[in-house]
Amino acid sequence: MTEGNFVDYVKMYVSSGNGGKGSVHLHREKYITKGGPDGGDGGRGGHVVVRGKSNLWTLLHLKFKKHVRAGHGEHGSSGRSFGADGEDAYIDVPLGTVIRDTETNNILFEITEDGEEIVLAQGGKGGLGNWHFKSSTNQTPRYAQPGIPLEEKYVTMELKVLADVGLVGFPNAGKSTLLSVVTSAKPKIADYEFTTLKPNLGIVKYRDFQTFVMADIPGIIEGAAEGKGLGHYFLRHIERNSILLFLIPADADDIKKQYDVLLDELRRYNPEMLDKERIIAISKCDMLDYELKAELKIELDKELPIPYHFISSVAQQGITELKDTLWKMLNT
Repeated sequence: MTEGNFVDYVKMYVSSGNGGKGSVHLHREKYITKGGPDGGDGGRGGHVVVRGKSNLWTLLHLKFKKHVRAGHGEHGSSGRSFGADGEDAYIDVPLGTVIRDTETNNILFEITEDGEEIVLAQGGKGGLGNWHFKSSTNQTPRYAQPGIPLEEKYVTMELKVLADVGLVGFPNAGKSTLLSVVTSAKPKIADYEFTTLKPNLGIVKYRDFQTFVMADIPGIIEGAAEGKGLGHYFLRHIERNSILLFLIPADADDIKKQYDVLLDELRRYNPEMLDKERIIAISKCDMLDYELKAELKIELDKELPIPYHFISSVAQQGITELKDTLWKMLNT
């Protein structure tokens, strides 16, 4: 998926349908005197329904669809004829979509299962016809109920990517390169920072035809939780990941400090992220010889509080061991 085709944030106006009016009608027919009231009920207004689709990965199809309106219910008529219900309007979204009320920013609901349907705007109920109101003391009621008006609102839809493993790191740490090596994804790769401007997903193939999903988001910089760089905009995509894989290059000045900065940014964005399983991958290790790697290992064993692996995506070093560890963590 190209960067321009990945849309994870849209705003739209939704409106359900009005309920139809009940009919006020008195039966008139030859040879039948005093036929009585026979006005039918109005039809229900159409709902606006959000529906989950597992074959969608983006909100691109909603990018230019700013208004969604359901059909109005038809009015009742004579002979107790009910009005037709208004046509429902469906909004298909990928799994992991969160729907918010734009005005209050409150979360209304989220879609996490294929085929899940939730009514976003309730259609107005149809009014009762006058035949409902007849009685021994009111034999010719000349009134009926109006339909209930439509419901309208402005909503914001945010996609949070559903993935098993999320890649976290500073710009140019090698996240996109790793994704391109372990999956069939083709992210943009270059030797400058912020090459990745949109999240990328890939399916990692494991032994015995097993697979898991890995997500790469744009690099995080210090202060991302306050809005610096691009990372703050995409941090929501790793809220749903089971495991956070921190990528730190072997030539970093202080690996432990970089890890602490990244972890602090996640904590400031959402403290619940600290409850996720974490692992560190020291990337670009093809630059280290055996002695440097041994010295670095002794230092990291003392400083790092979580497991780590030495890898090189370009030289294919440590990739299999990393996948083994991730698979065990996912299935523990």
